Amino acid sequence: MKIPRVLNRKNRILLKELTKTDFKLRYQGSVLGYLWALLRPLMMFAILYIVFSKLLKIGNDIPHYPVYLLCGTTLWSFFTECTSQGIQAIIARGELLRKISFPKYIVVVSSQLTALINLGINLIVVVIFALINGVAPSWSWFLVIPIILELYLLSLGIAFLLGAINVKYRDITSIWDVLVQALFYAVPIIYPIQMVAGTSTLAAKIILLNPIAQCIQDVRFNLITPETVTTWNFVGLPYAIVPLVIVVVILIAGALTFRHKSKFFAEEV
Repeated sequence: MKIPRVLNRKNRILLKELTKTDFKLRYQGSVLGYLWALLRPLMMFAILYIVFSKLLKIGNDIPHYPVYLLCGTTLWSFFTECTSQGIQAIIARGELLRKISFPKYIVVVSSQLTALINLGINLIVVVIFALINGVAPSWSWFLVIPIILELYLLSLGIAFLLGAINVKYRDITSIWDVLVQALFYAVPIIYPIQMVAGTSTLAAKIILLNPIAQCIQDVRFNLITPETVTTWNFVGLPYAIVPLVIVVVILIAGALTFRHKSKFFAEEV
């Protein structure tokens, strides 16, 4: 029986090697090397914590707010790294695509796996920071895994969709960079969703229907404090499926678009 191309040993080896190469090249030439995988989100967290917690006094009513903020910035960094690297993956590997025939999705997935490795390192820091801050270990921590998988699939769908279009229309990268900046403030990373709910309950519910916001809040709920406002306990269970539906739709649309346009990558890249 013929093994599907997705499961071929040759493809698995190629995916592994591309992932290792991506990870090494990302920090090649820097003085601190792989330490940047930890320092980048920690530096972002430190700046946000000083400005919004110490100066603007935001989050004082949130239990373990420093961990709460670090968790949010870590997941946000993962999402932005996944999408940004995934969108540019085909162009970055253009020379390889012209020389070797292999499934093009491997290039995108390898860039995503590099981001996943970085996330794993950063989550270890989050857990250590949580324990130091007095967060009690719980079996609910294991529920973080499927939530991260959901965020990964969302990022993968966006990378497939926009990455395929970006091969021909290079403006997509710049447009996405602007959208990411806007999304950062549209997701409860630095501010608690209770602040929005205090002004407009409807606005808070709409924000929580965003899959990114849903994933971040669910991770905080299971990892840090059950007092976290989530999609299912604020918007309601019937609507809690909306973020999941959005993820599935984006993933399918991205995969179909990528499959259709991948035939022309070698010519257009």
